[in-house]
Amino acid sequence: MNIHEYQAKALLAKYGVSVPRGHVAYTPAEAEQKARELGGPVWVVKAQIHAGGRGKGGGVKVVKSLDEVTAAAKAMIGMNLVTHQTGPGGKEVNRIYIEEGCDIARELYLGVLLDRATSRVTLMASTEGGMDIEEVAAKTPDKIMRVAIDPACGMQPFHARRLAFGLGLEAKQIGAATKFMLAMYKAYVDSDASLIEINPLVVTGSGDMIALDAKMNFDDNALERHPDIMELRDETEEDAREREAARHDLNYIKLDGNIGCMVNGAGLAMATMDIIKLYGGEPANFLDVGGGATEERVTEAFKLILSDPDVEGVLVNIFGGIMRCDVIAEGIVAAARVVSLQVPLVVRLEGTNVDLGKKILSESGLPIVSSDDLADAAEKIVHEVKEVA
Repeated sequence: MNIHEYQAKALLAKYGVSVPRGHVAYTPAEAEQKARELGGPVWVVKAQIHAGGRGKGGGVKVVKSLDEVTAAAKAMIGMNLVTHQTGPGGKEVNRIYIEEGCDIARELYLGVLLDRATSRVTLMASTEGGMDIEEVAAKTPDKIMRVAIDPACGMQPFHARRLAFGLGLEAKQIGAATKFMLAMYKAYVDSDASLIEINPLVVTGSGDMIALDAKMNFDDNALERHPDIMELRDETEEDAREREAARHDLNYIKLDGNIGCMVNGAGLAMATMDIIKLYGGEPANFLDVGGGATEERVTEAFKLILSDPDVEGVLVNIFGGIMRCDVIAEGIVAAARVVSLQVPLVVRLEGTNVDLGKKILSESGLPIVSSDDLADAAEKIVHEVKEVA
């Protein structure tokens, strides 16, 4: 789960991470009032969406009067903000953040995440603050420093000092950075976060460290332990189909292709998407119905796939271990009849009750193409979609 910048800053501040003062606003009048409360002479008006690159899209403005605050708020609230992370469709801005100006001497990057290669929480730091870390990693990987934390002892001051020295900090700055990083690490662990990213991390003229921006993601599997964080969820920022999928315990992620996929098991789903691409197609989604799906859940999954206007064909790939192939078949037939199937459908079933499942499909009277082999199934659906096009 993602949260907004202002929410991340409020959460981090509870752990002692230094952040600028600021207030969220939903209307231009409220924005002016909050700016007046903060006092000037400089404010930063920031669009609040779950995506980076806001500044390049016109979603961050530095202003020097209350009239400029109001004008910036009017321009941002309700706008469709397009960044490199939103895709061409963009995201509608329904709230903004009014923040006090900051004395910026240097801009750095600092992140905390789980490095799956080492199975350890890792701090990443770079002197290239304000830039996309992916761009830094691609062009100047030597400018990214990493410190992996042994979970047995947790983060210690020497870990932070190592990064501080690497960033070229000195004197008072080293102490401020050490305090900042230790607080950030504690926030990460205590909240079951999957990512904390401060970009830029600002060194002020007086040597203090301030999080000028903040991004936090959380492990969905741990949210039941954090009802306070669950309350920060903004469903308007989430894909409507992904929200619907979650209600039926389905793992669904929208992608950019035109071939819908329904698979049981995350690994098999990844393999299915890979083989679709191998045969020249593009998957429209990742959808894992799980190992113990019911006919109702399969029906909802199929309806979910077909609700995507980009889908021009569907590949169902099921290995029936815990799940029975006849249950899958019944769900496919039920959903296809409800939505009046209008696109090619290729089904590959294997495993428990596979013969019964195939019998149900063949006797359904629906235009379903069966396949016993995954490669053959992928080749068929790619061919069918191209023929229709």
